[in-house]
Amino acid sequence: MNRRKLFSLAALAASFALAGMPVRAADPLKVAFVYVGPVGDAGWTYAHEQGRLEMEKNLAGQVKSVYVENVPEGADAERVIRKLAADGNKLIFTTSFGFMNGTEKVARAFPNTVFLHATGFKTAKNMGVYETRQYEGSYLQGIIAGKMSKTNTIGFVGSFPVPEVIRNIDAFTLGAQSVNPKIKTKVIWVNSWYDPARERQAAETLIAQGADVLSQNTDSPATLQVAEQKGKYAFGWDSDMARFAAKAHLTASTNHWGGFYTDTAKAVMAGTWKTGETRGGLKEGMVQMSPLNKAIPTDVAKLFEEKKAALVAGKLKPFQGPIKDQSGTVRVAAGADMPEKELHALNYYVQGVEGTIPK
Repeated sequence: MNRRKLFSLAALAASFALAGMPVRAADPLKVAFVYVGPVGDAGWTYAHEQGRLEMEKNLAGQVKSVYVENVPEGADAERVIRKLAADGNKLIFTTSFGFMNGTEKVARAFPNTVFLHATGFKTAKNMGVYETRQYEGSYLQGIIAGKMSKTNTIGFVGSFPVPEVIRNIDAFTLGAQSVNPKIKTKVIWVNSWYDPARERQAAETLIAQGADVLSQNTDSPATLQVAEQKGKYAFGWDSDMARFAAKAHLTASTNHWGGFYTDTAKAVMAGTWKTGETRGGLKEGMVQMSPLNKAIPTDVAKLFEEKKAALVAGKLKPFQGPIKDQSGTVRVAAGADMPEKELHALNYYVQGVEGTIPK
């Protein structure tokens, strides 16, 4: 293209601008999301999808996003992530713990693409990690459970025995014990993030074992629905699940990703993004508690709000000592806080949780 043609194009663009006509802006940032389960209408993946939609709304015209749902953890995840990078997506969010190694491998092959992995711990120059302090919500749920249980036995439907899930089980138990030292927690693992049939069976078994208040780290409302049918109580997880079991649903610890996704996309577009670890909880609004069930007594609701305010203010920390493991060994001394490194690699049950962690 010669100088005369370049000059003509520049003059044409200038005349459009002067006439108030739009000039074509830079292409929108291509953003991709990898989901472990179905988008559905509740749970972990649903919450991420709501975050993606919020980002799209906040940055209308500046970003263009896609998602792939129901991606198995492992080799298939790496294939999906690699294709999304090859398709020109410059910001990729991989939203499950089992996607970590695949994300790391693809990140090395695409150094000019930014990768964010949820709940993991591996970082690189172009790969960061992020998660919510969901255990804060689990601790608050435990406070309600400890007050509402009549059998002093509460139950937890676990997905996979990874640190983020063990943290939530322990926090649930510690919260309950803070108001009822007699509390015991029973756990059943379903080895899946989303399997309504297994979740239902696990909930039925926990109730048969005497648990009268249930929590979960799984995606479907099956646990709540069983509790409703059996006249027991339970909690939603990752999103508000009250519409599935209005009587049983006491509250839910919900994740809100939209602000984080929006801010990350802005930083990538501005060229200011830097790798690292992002963790947000109640204080940052990334964890929020859904409305309380009216079945919760007034004094319990008041205590819940007081403890929530203390968590937001940093005056209360779920993993502050003294904390003992199942053997009675002191893991965190009285008045001390569990170190961040240990918290994010937690691999033991606290005293009061029954059973063993699967290998």
